[in-house]
Amino acid sequence: MSAPPALQIREANAHLAAVHRRAAELEARLDAAERTVHAQAERLALHDQHLRAALDELGRAKDREIATLQEQLMTSEATVHSLQAAVHQRDELIRQLQQRAELLQDICHHRPPLAGLLAVLAEAERLGPLPAGNPSHAPRGGPGPPLANSTGEEADRDHLQPAVFGTTV
Repeated sequence: MSAPPALQIREANAHLAAVHRRAAELEARLDAAERTVHAQAERLALHDQHLRAALDELGRAKDREIATLQEQLMTSEATVHSLQAAVHQRDELIRQLQQRAELLQDICHHRPPLAGLLAVLAEAERLGPLPAGNPSHAPRGGPGPPLANSTGEEADRDHLQPAVFGTTV
């Protein structure tokens, strides 16, 4: 075998040098790309860490707000129960007062006849008792027989109180 000609050796050496340069260039680009990827990975990890911290803080804030709202809800429910009890008490008072108002209306309705009855009783009291003597022919000016409640039975007469006109109002 013969040795390759010098031109082929130079061409082969030039080709090897070009391949070597290209390999060095590609290695440099690879190193740069790896540094870029590594820097991006670090930034993403840091960003992810910040997002996780923000999410955790947001979760804690949400839990605090829920606790506050639950406390407000319990306070509001207690207030509602208290107000409902007060309304129930007032409704009961209104019912009682309505009954009394109806009673007072009945009293006011019956007042004029009662006033008339009291005037008649006052007139009867002013006239005084009947004179004593025969009940069918009683003399004027003397006391008469005692007035009693009539039940229709003579046996009850012994224990009955005599009726006396007067007012106690």
